[in-house]
Amino acid sequence: MNERPEPQEYASFYEGYIRQVPEGNVLELLEKQAKQVIAALQSLTEDQANYRYAEGKWSVKEVFGHLIDNERIMSGRLLRVARGDMTSLPGYDQDTLMGSHPFDSYTVADLAEEYEAVRHSTLLMLRRLSPEAWLRTGVVNDYSTTARAIAWVITGHELHHLSVLRDRYEVRV
Repeated sequence: MNERPEPQEYASFYEGYIRQVPEGNVLELLEKQAKQVIAALQSLTEDQANYRYAEGKWSVKEVFGHLIDNERIMSGRLLRVARGDMTSLPGYDQDTLMGSHPFDSYTVADLAEEYEAVRHSTLLMLRRLSPEAWLRTGVVNDYSTTARAIAWVITGHELHHLSVLRDRYEVRV
């Protein structure tokens, strides 16, 4: 849980996410992130959460919705890899998922509740993985990956989007 995955443990396009994750225990980092995200969501008004920095860009609510969707998908992948499922797992199209679900109709409280539940579920699963399970390898989107790498991708992906929320949406995260 403390060791950064090696480059051969994940597809190269995840390098940017993994590089953003600071050294340390990934479970502690995910717990810290959850507190930051919940605090950020609770600080937003509905108008602020509906803000888009440009036409055609996701709203703040949709960015948080994307984080929820991504974590559900990635934690499902992690579960299957960690448990030894050698089935090749598919990729996903984030734009299709976003286009077919009305995150803008959620309240900020709805998003906070759903985010908290998803992160709690991820952490419960990760806390109970054996050392061997963290290092198991599977195939996701035609690339070899370890369960450990997926945990780091979840963390780095969220760090990436929190940075976007700070820089482009002016959300205090």
